[in-house]
This record gives sequence, C-alpha cells and structure tokens, in this order.
Amino acid sequence: MIYKLLWIDTENTYPYKNLAMEEYMTLHVPEGTCILFLWQNRHTVVIGRNQDCWKECRVSALEEDGGYLVRRLSGGGAVFHDLGNLNFTFMVKKEDYDVDRQLQVIIEAVRMAGIRAEKTGRNDITVEGRKFSGNAFYQSGDCCYHHGTLMLRADKEQMSKYLNVSKEKLASKGVSSVKSRVANLCEYNPELTIEQIKKNLVQAFSEVYGREAKELKEQELPEAGIKILMEKFESWDWKYGRKIPFEYEMERRFPWGGVRLQLQVNEGRIQDVNVFSDAMEQGVIEELAAKLKGCPYMADAICSAVKAVRGSREIGEKEAPESIVEQMKTDIMSLVREAL
Repeated sequence: MIYKLLWIDTENTYPYKNLAMEEYMTLHVPEGTCILFLWQNRHTVVIGRNQDCWKECRVSALEEDGGYLVRRLSGGGAVFHDLGNLNFTFMVKKEDYDVDRQLQVIIEAVRMAGIRAEKTGRNDITVEGRKFSGNAFYQSGDCCYHHGTLMLRADKEQMSKYLNVSKEKLASKGVSSVKSRVANLCEYNPELTIEQIKKNLVQAFSEVYGREAKELKEQELPEAGIKILMEKFESWDWKYGRKIPFEYEMERRFPWGGVRLQLQVNEGRIQDVNVFSDAMEQGVIEELAAKLKGCPYMADAICSAVKAVRGSREIGEKEAPESIVEQMKTDIMSLVREAL
C-alpha cells in the first residue's frame, strides 16, 4: 500500500545524468512510496534496451549536430527528446505498481490544461488519435519504473531528421510519416507551458493517489552513486552495443514489434548472436539471445530453443502477458522456418 508520495524536478538536461538519477531512485525507492520524477533531455535520441542504434538512429548526423545518443533500461522503440518535451518517471515497489493509476495521473494533468486525452494501444496516450506520450516499463527485482514523454513543443522536423522509422512500422500505425503520427499539446492549448504541465502533474499525482505529494530535492541524492551510474550510460559499450561478424540475418515486423537476428555460425553451431527488437517485452528478447547461443544451426533446433524461452510477467501489462510471449515465440519460429 502506498502511504507516501514524493516528487522531484531537475533543471539538469544532460541525458546520461537523468538516466542515472532515474535508475538510482528506482533501485532505492522505499517501501510504500511512489516517486514522480520530472526531467528533460536536450537534443537527444533515446533508444530501447534491445535496439540497434545504427539502424534506429542517424547517429552521425545526431552527433555532428551536438546531440546525444542514449540507451535506456526499458524496452520499446526510439524517441527524440528536446526542451519542448517533458519526461516523467513513476518509481515504486512491484507490489504497489499500477500502470493504469499512473497513466491516470498523466491523463488528469493534461485534462487540467483543457485537453482530452486517452490511453490507446499498449503504451501510448493520444489526443484525437495522435500520440503525444509514449510509455515504457522496467523492473529490477521488486523495484519498478514506468516512464514516458509529454510532447508540448517538440521539434518534429528534428525528430524526423534523426529517427529511422521503418515503413512497416508506420504502415502498422496507419500513417505515412513519423511527423503525422505525433502531436504537440500546444496544438490543442497554445498557452500551455512546461512549468504549467509540471504543476498539473504534481497536483494530479496527489489527487489520483489521495495523498499530498512532498518535494524531494535533487541535493538529497548521493552524488557518488549517481556518478557511477552516469558513467555506465555514457560508456561506448552501453550506448552503441557490440557488433559481431555475423553470417546470417533474419528480420521481420510483427504486431508486437520488430525483431532481427544476427547469427555467427561455426561448424554448424551458433557461436554468437545479436537479437535486436523494439518489443516492450525486453526480458523475452534477452533470454532469447541466451537460448540461441550454442544452438545447432538447424530450423528444428533453433525453434526448440525459442520455444524454451519462458519470458516473465511484464509490469506494463494488466492483461495476461503470457499470450503475448507465446505469440512472440510462434512468430519468431515461423520466421526461422521460412529463413532456413
């Protein structure tokens, strides 16, 4: 049961520090407490935990323009952050995690600005069918977070410049470009500011949970602990991921997300593997990579390895996620059988 609400706002816009603060607070959230973190990143592309940065983002163009590539802990797809966008994170123990309640805070805050929003699909909040907030989820032990974006005045031209969104993904959303798929809240309320939506969020946080939210100062967080995590997010290995000399590649987009397998094979056995995906079920993707390594390079053997993936109950889902995991495995096995 949640009996304490804390909110924290930072003026920092350096993305690696913000992700470090987010992870630290998630891993140290007290029992019975929910923390709402409000933050902004300057000129940043954030990719999902299991994505291939080189395919999802025009990395060279981003970095030549002084931008930052960031890999987050959660699954899902790539997003662009600038100072026209506000990010939020709910951090809480698993027993108190409630994605519907958390999303209600966002919907109520936007309603206070005179904008009627609704949850659509599995992780988007929209106005008139256009997305202004994407959400993703992460769990480590019994510590969880749910974070997302709030586009107020994001530069959609910059978004299109740096993001490589596949035609298949856009087609699955029924749109022709990433710009037409998303909306800024200022289109519905031109007077809305970042500061006003922050105030709305804190107020909605208190109202939805029925308790007064108290402010947590950034200075109360340990600088040394944040610095260690920041160095991880800044590192080459974390940001760009490893490359392997692969001989075989399989790729397709499914209703639950896209998947790409890169396989290095020697003497008929998979010696190394990369699995890239924008699926929300990050645990499935990471377990899949482990199951495939060492597997014989034969369709039946690979399919047996895929079938052995157990997956986990995703904290972003209220419905039974086992059906999603089973569908993922079925789809991946069909891809393998067709490829081999």
